[in-house]
Amino acid sequence: MFRRLAGLLIVAAFLTAPAFAIAQTPAAAPIVIAHRGASGHRPEHTEAAYRLAVAQGADYIEADLVMSRDGVLVSRHENEIGRTTDVAAHPEFADRRVTRTIDGETFDGWFAEDFTLAELKTLGARERNPRQRTASAAHDGEQPVLTLAEIIAIARQEGERRGRPVGLYIELKNPGYHAAIGLPMEQALVDALQAADLNRRDAPVIIQSFWPQALVALKPLTPVRLMFLLNSVAPPEDILRANGIRAWADVYSAEGLKRISTFADIVGPETELIFPRDVVGRSLPATRFVADAHAAGLQVHVWSVNAENPYLPLELRRGDPTEPGYQGRLGDAATLVRALAAAGVDGLFTDQPDIAVSALTR
Repeated sequence: MFRRLAGLLIVAAFLTAPAFAIAQTPAAAPIVIAHRGASGHRPEHTEAAYRLAVAQGADYIEADLVMSRDGVLVSRHENEIGRTTDVAAHPEFADRRVTRTIDGETFDGWFAEDFTLAELKTLGARERNPRQRTASAAHDGEQPVLTLAEIIAIARQEGERRGRPVGLYIELKNPGYHAAIGLPMEQALVDALQAADLNRRDAPVIIQSFWPQALVALKPLTPVRLMFLLNSVAPPEDILRANGIRAWADVYSAEGLKRISTFADIVGPETELIFPRDVVGRSLPATRFVADAHAAGLQVHVWSVNAENPYLPLELRRGDPTEPGYQGRLGDAATLVRALAAAGVDGLFTDQPDIAVSALTR
């Protein structure tokens, strides 16, 4: 999905990097962030996915946040909920299906902001990629939509059980859109953290967004660490021009990363910004991204290491592409985890925390 980059003005030169072979292993293994929970095993953003992620050794659990009509922060990958809940099977909500354009993208379906929390709680969560993740889809409908407060409670319970904190990695989804419809997210998030005694620099909480203006707005409101997400796919040319950006690579050049450090503590590149791929999908040598980010004072938390074949570089895929089930077959994600660790990343997101933790031999 394309994320607009409104408001970020960076003009600099992109530098390519030396081969991965000379990269050094970081002093500490990167943290493992469960991408929407153990979402390679259970429907994302559910209690089952979060608790399984902690059992598998994840350091942080991630929650993507949208808002209900009555202003409650709830966890869904996007505010269109037709793909991740059973709302289509509820005839009482059939008339709420609409087509809506959000930040330049058009969606057809049902939207969280059209439902109260009580209504959202009548829905069952579903696997977003059922053909690829059939085992997860077997658990469709078993779990409700969660609020941020409920996820905080799960993290605390699991932290007490295992004897060390479970971190929360929180993403604000389309904050500008929510503000435009009268549901501003930033203050609501800070208020929720304050109520849970988590609005502290030393709290195990990180807030992330693809939207610089959300992080700029949050910076004076919270001491919690902030992370700026970066997509490897360039936005359309008109978006670049509107933001004074000559080329997408300027945003993550050495100078661009220095600019990012003025409003974020961490940068979150897609894996291909560290290990690019050639035209057939094979990995190329590592770029200078990690070194440049560290030089700018930024930590690097990369997304996302997912184990199914389509998400991996060609050389790490396994099986015959013509065979049924190839798209859902697991490749060699452990090798990618170890390569990213050797490249110096400080954290990595994954749908399969068990694979990442095992690969890091922790």
